[in-house]
Amino acid sequence: MTGLGDPRPSCKSRQPNLSIYRLIAIEIKMQAGARPRLFGTNGVRGIYGSELTHDLLIDLCYALGAYFGKGPVVVGYDGRRSSPVLSRLVRATLNSAGLETANAGLLPTPCLQYATKRLGYGGGIMITASHNPPQYNGIKPTAPDGVEISREDELLVEDIYNSKKFIRIDGTGRDYIDEKVVNRYIDAVLGLVDADMIRQHKFTVAMDTGNGVQAVVAPLVAKKLGCKVIVINGAPDGEFPARGPEPTPENLGVLSKAARSAGADFGVAYDGDGDRSIFCDDNGSIYMGDKTGALLVKHLLAGKHRGSEVVCPINTSMILSKVVEQAGSSVIYTKVGSVEVSREMVNRKCVMGLEENGGFMYGPLNEVRDGVMATALLLDMLASSNKSFSHHIAELPQTFQHKSKFKCPSSEIVNKVVKACIDHGSPKRVETMDGAKIWIDDETWIMVRPSGTEPLIRMYGESNDFSLLDSKVAEYRRLIQSKM
Repeated sequence: MTGLGDPRPSCKSRQPNLSIYRLIAIEIKMQAGARPRLFGTNGVRGIYGSELTHDLLIDLCYALGAYFGKGPVVVGYDGRRSSPVLSRLVRATLNSAGLETANAGLLPTPCLQYATKRLGYGGGIMITASHNPPQYNGIKPTAPDGVEISREDELLVEDIYNSKKFIRIDGTGRDYIDEKVVNRYIDAVLGLVDADMIRQHKFTVAMDTGNGVQAVVAPLVAKKLGCKVIVINGAPDGEFPARGPEPTPENLGVLSKAARSAGADFGVAYDGDGDRSIFCDDNGSIYMGDKTGALLVKHLLAGKHRGSEVVCPINTSMILSKVVEQAGSSVIYTKVGSVEVSREMVNRKCVMGLEENGGFMYGPLNEVRDGVMATALLLDMLASSNKSFSHHIAELPQTFQHKSKFKCPSSEIVNKVVKACIDHGSPKRVETMDGAKIWIDDETWIMVRPSGTEPLIRMYGESNDFSLLDSKVAEYRRLIQSKM
């Protein structure tokens, strides 16, 4: 690269001199002070047409072109109504900056990330707003190692975006279709479990794809593993008419009923872009991701990954730490967000990571959330143990958990709420890695933090004493509402 300025092509090098951009970043911060962030917890998201405009996306893609430096860049998208248009816009912008692009089409986020890592791409961009409401969309950039770009590199991209100092490359990059991504991904997933053993059990699985993009992959993987699959909400629809794009215990009643009626071994629901999975057992009982994630961790620590560390956010259930300690291993905590977990897995070469929202990361495939990989691992666990899902759940340590959210109009109020929670009462200790995690005693905690994807404050809680947890949730709910 020999020039900075207008993105129109005029030079041939495709290797970015990122030190130049870091110098630009310092200069911008000195001149303008802190700017509003583009990136949230997972990528850049906003209401399409008002917050997430074409002008913003064009400049952001020029900034990402400078960050990637060379192509080809693989681009995929979820089932939202605006996603095909945004895919064309993203690819055309990168082409105009001189980078080649591959159109991977409609597919789950983990497929796109796998392709970036394993199929020789210089970077990846997934067009998705994950679990956000239908009017939202966004982009999630993936580094060449197949993992979302780091927090440091998010800031670097933002600085390039704000400076408008884009790379210039002679010519226009080629755009082509890559039809091999999904099949290569499926083969890789099947190769990481004992497929023959799973097929012998002929499991029945109830699967709620939620009108999301996992409808094109998850049922196929289960069938290739010899499962009878009952699919619910199996047509991709960007309006998510059935239950919305986010699977929660409150909106999975149909899945629970279907699992019971069919005598299924378990049920599973995916979010809008397919990187998260929420499971129900053979009785139809629904569990959050840290509980089912603890099952998978227990299975893997007892087998092929003995002694491995496990990475998770600070809002994860104590069930996981007890399971890991019993196996003689240790838990590494991060801030909330899959980027934080994935990047810590990469740094430590950990093979397992998880989130309470249903994100499970399995390093031998890729250090990212993957709803289908989690499903295949669960089938592997059931096949190797000859125990039911509900039996496995009963063997876990038991706690009571709470999760709720509050609409919040501004970041100033978020900070006010978090400070009020920190100053409230006489807790045993307070951890401030991400928001405030307030320990009432060694087995009871309440956590309050701002959402990174929506204008919300999220509250979590856990205890081995239901009455104490109920009382503390009510107490902190009143405190939060009094500060809004």
